[in-house]
Amino acid sequence: MSLSIGIVGLPNVGKSTLFNALTQKSVPAENYPFCTIDPSVGIVAVPDARLDALAEFSHSVKKIPAVVEFVDIAGLVEGASTGEGLGNKFLANIREVDAILHMVRIFDIQDNTGTEQTHVYGSIDPLRDIKVINMELILADLETLQNRITKIARDVKRGDKHALLEQALCEKLVTALEAENLAHTITMTDDERALVKSFHLLTMKPVMYGLNKKTGGNNLDVTDPARFKAITEEITNEGSEYVVIDAKTEHELSEFSGEEKVLMKTELEHVDDGIDELITSAYTLLGLMTYFTTGDTETRAWTVRVGATAPEAGAAIHTDFQTKFIRAEVIASNALLHAGSFAEARAKGLLRTEGKEYIVEDGDVIEFRV
Repeated sequence: MSLSIGIVGLPNVGKSTLFNALTQKSVPAENYPFCTIDPSVGIVAVPDARLDALAEFSHSVKKIPAVVEFVDIAGLVEGASTGEGLGNKFLANIREVDAILHMVRIFDIQDNTGTEQTHVYGSIDPLRDIKVINMELILADLETLQNRITKIARDVKRGDKHALLEQALCEKLVTALEAENLAHTITMTDDERALVKSFHLLTMKPVMYGLNKKTGGNNLDVTDPARFKAITEEITNEGSEYVVIDAKTEHELSEFSGEEKVLMKTELEHVDDGIDELITSAYTLLGLMTYFTTGDTETRAWTVRVGATAPEAGAAIHTDFQTKFIRAEVIASNALLHAGSFAEARAKGLLRTEGKEYIVEDGDVIEFRV
């Protein structure tokens, strides 16, 4: 399953620094034939302690994690929707991703040592920066909707039922966008949600925010808590989530592991695991979850959409597991680990046989019968 998160933001807010930190967590692409092989795409492992525990439980030779694709998208400037800067390329790249990670800088121009790091607007104002990016996406979507309205005008005139529904939805969206509301925040009926997918609107994509701070810097969460709270409330009111992350420090730490990494974190006074939280939040943002297969040869995390049935989950392994599905043996990963063996889990009645209607739960360990 190939789903990707596009990293967007103004120039010099930490997008590429974060991307470089993420790519240090990349995994071999040959295990994921669906993934794009491109310098601007990072195939990043999703941190999951359950995978590690199951691999140890089964004494697996190989361990393969679930992954998320992150795409480094060129910095946007005001006027991108009319072609300013790399506007057209930026918008084209955003259309190709499934969700957006919006990087926003929350550290000031000058840090505590007097070192300066410029900002494209010469000052730090996260709410302004968020609005600049969102407005370019809104303007692009307004153009898309106006083109759509023009295209269906003839069918609307002759009273075509579908065209009339489409026009009503377009007008509803235009009104909301002109009020600077993103399309994904608008209340819609099930029919409208099904129809809006065909519009391919940028502001319908789910969004999470990366609030980029700097170790040793003047960060708003410390220097101006009230202002920081206003930022997070704006994000929450939009229906989005955020992760506070120090992209530069995460990049530096990505080159270390084990005890050496622990020592470096102590030396840098870095207590967060922001990058792992960001990766798992991105995975959730895409509406994904994980089930496992485990044995002495391999323990693997498989990615499926939340709500997938057992046959749909089986298709992640091979299409035959969906088309020729008979049944599946299922147990929650924590129950299996607690039991200590498959034999003990079976003896305790923890290993269940499920049919085609079974909805897979996050963390299930599954063996398919075809």
